[in-house]
Formats: sequence, structure tokens, C-alpha cells
Amino acid sequence: MTSATDPASTIPAWDVVGVFDTPEQLEAAVFDLETQGFDRSAFSVLGTETAVERRLGQRYRQVGELADRPDAPRETFFGRVSRLEAEFGPAAGLAAVGVMVVFGSGVVPVLVAAASGAAIGAAIGGLIHRHDAARVAEQLARGGLLLWVTVRDAAQEQTAMARLRVHTAHEVHAHRPGVG
Repeated sequence: MTSATDPASTIPAWDVVGVFDTPEQLEAAVFDLETQGFDRSAFSVLGTETAVERRLGQRYRQVGELADRPDAPRETFFGRVSRLEAEFGPAAGLAAVGVMVVFGSGVVPVLVAAASGAAIGAAIGGLIHRHDAARVAEQLARGGLLLWVTVRDAAQEQTAMARLRVHTAHEVHAHRPGVG
């Protein structure tokens, strides 16, 4: 989130949009764009069918209908790496806390902290996976997986459009609010 004093808040931003036929293609495109310098926060996907119906008051037939709707509900894209971090990050964090709290008092408290972190991480990862799987199935049945990539200049726009196409996205275009 940017603030009024943050220079990034004054830089205009818009979206490049594409539709993918498989989760693997979408994941590969995001990974490719991350290696090109795009931040994880630049990627969002369409929310669940329930979220769309709740926000827009109607169901959609094809995901492409929602590509240029600024009121379409979006979710943060969680790629494979993000899901792994959610699953295994808490274990490392709780283990570190355990070490700091009980330093010198034995291995058992550290193991308990690590096991607790692993259990919490597995639960978080499972929730993310189930939610993501349901959303993916809904959208594939309606034409594909919609991805928005936030860009801040023409060079990023061109890079995003090119990389989405390389990874077989269709209906790729830039959506500049208030234009066309």
C-alpha cells in the first residue's frame, strides 16, 4: 500500500491482462515476469465465483467478460513458492522463537516449537490449496484463468504483454482505466 508521501503513489499504474488455459502456464508466466523484475504484488487473479456474484450481483459466463471490469473481485496470486513459504515458514519462525526463548535449556522445546510451526504451516497451506483449487476449477470451466499484471510504464507493459504471450495467454491486452 502506498501513501500520499510515497513517490510510488503518484506513478500512474494500469493493468496488462491475459487468460491462461492451465495453471501451469499462468505459473510459468508469473515466474518469468518475476525474473524480469516484476514484484509479486503486481499479480492478481480473479476471485471466486461467489465473490464475483456477491460483488457484481450476477454470474459470469466467460472470464474474459471480467478482464476490463475494475469492480471485478481480485485475489493475490499465490504461486507454488508462496504456497511453500506459507507451509514451511511458520516452522522456521517458531523454531527460531523457541531457540531464543529457551536457549540453553535443551532441544525438546525447540523441537516442540518447530513441530507446532509445521502443523500451523500445513494447515495454512491446505487452506490456500483448497481455496485455489476451487477457484481454478470454476474459472477453467468458464474459459480460463484471468491474470492481471500491474505495470507502471510502457516498457513494463511491453514486457508483460510479450511474456504472457510467450506462455500462451490469449486475450492479452493493456487495460488503462478511462481509456477506450
